[in-house]
Amino acid sequence: MCHCPKRQRRTGSVFTVNARFPKNAVKITGVVAHGTRTGDEGSRSRFGLCPTCGATVFGQSESVPDQVRVAVGAFADPGFPAPRISIYEDRAHVWVFDAGGLSLDRIP
Repeated sequence: MCHCPKRQRRTGSVFTVNARFPKNAVKITGVVAHGTRTGDEGSRSRFGLCPTCGATVFGQSESVPDQVRVAVGAFADPGFPAPRISIYEDRAHVWVFDAGGLSLDRIP
């Protein structure tokens, strides 16, 4: 889970959640649009986007070239394991870690 402002802007959410896999364990098929971002440390990340809706599906970073990050939302699996690592928490929205108190039956 990452709380940096660049990922907030890219996803349109208050954080992003990715699952990391070894590059050789991931097979990418179909049409992919690409985008790039430069991180705080200067390394670039390349993102694979759905060419129809623009959703981020996967990403690869120059700083970790042997891994592919897959957006957890792309799995559309509510049983997917919870994140184990949270970074840039000093940039998180103040209410993010209190979200467990939300009521699921208050959807208008």
